[in-house]
Amino acid sequence: MEKRRLGRTDVFVSSLSLGTMTFGEQNTEAEGHAQLDLALDRGINLIDTAELYPIPPKAETQGRTDEIIGSWMKARGNRDRIVLASKVVGRSTNTWFRDSGAPARLTRADIQEAVDKGLKRLQTDYIDLYQVHWPDRNVSGFGSNPTVWSDPEPLEDETPIEETLSALADQVKAGKIRHIGLSNESAWGTMRYLALAEKLGLPRVVSIQNAYSLVNRTFETGLAEIAHRENVGLLAYSTLAQGYLTGKYRDGALPAGARKTLFDRLQRYEKPGAEAAINAYLDLAADLGVAPAQLAIAFARSRSFLTSVILGATSTAQLEHDLGALDVRITDEIEDRITEIFQHHGSPCP
Repeated sequence: MEKRRLGRTDVFVSSLSLGTMTFGEQNTEAEGHAQLDLALDRGINLIDTAELYPIPPKAETQGRTDEIIGSWMKARGNRDRIVLASKVVGRSTNTWFRDSGAPARLTRADIQEAVDKGLKRLQTDYIDLYQVHWPDRNVSGFGSNPTVWSDPEPLEDETPIEETLSALADQVKAGKIRHIGLSNESAWGTMRYLALAEKLGLPRVVSIQNAYSLVNRTFETGLAEIAHRENVGLLAYSTLAQGYLTGKYRDGALPAGARKTLFDRLQRYEKPGAEAAINAYLDLAADLGVAPAQLAIAFARSRSFLTSVILGATSTAQLEHDLGALDVRITDEIEDRITEIFQHHGSPCP
């Protein structure tokens, strides 16, 4: 497994990593442990979680994902082999994250509480990469991707990025977290964090975790240049478009146990133009004789601004299949054919 540098740090992470948001909802503790065992055995060292998880977010399940990872690390005694990434929720009307019952924000108090609770659930003294899950300000749609129905007008009561960054810096100074990252952030937000870090002598963000796939390449518009020039590499999530790029939902199929079948939360990948674009990539994979999931993962992994592709699976069989993307090479011919489809369909799923 290829390892890539995390920002400007001395930490190297696997080019494929394991996402865990199904642990505690779709996956039991035993199933989560089995996925983690397989991932580590196959060379994955970056494990990604969040205080929000599992998905879909609910008060009665919140934190279970962390607990499953924590019990696995304790049972295996392998904390030193893991680059552990977690996230603090951004602005939210949900009141179950904080002991006060107040809506979540990115204030100093919120961040300190989130870190302390996360460390306890994960049964560890430190988190390698702590990420802001989404902003505490109004942005143009979740993931900070441009949409046609959202105007990112500033909010009067948004928490200043300076306060959030300073609070994260306190946690770094305390030794509770080692590096900080962003998620679902815009180009403006990323540069603001970087500028404040330089101005105030605070820790620099080392990564950004945003959606990126064959049907959502909006990261390339502004953030890709930042990733290169500022060494804030992409940790790509939803590279399979929440399963649509595997073909399992084609022609309206609803497989038993699939996320759409269970929760019907995939509207991001059901927008106008999405089906035609998805089918074009599925047809390309068939023509190439490559599994569509492996083609999608290999494409994302081949991008020069990419640090790691986060894999999400609900079984070890799915995870093993996704790991097969390591054997797929995006040749110039395949790149040209992908480009042709992209020029016809663009990014219908921001």
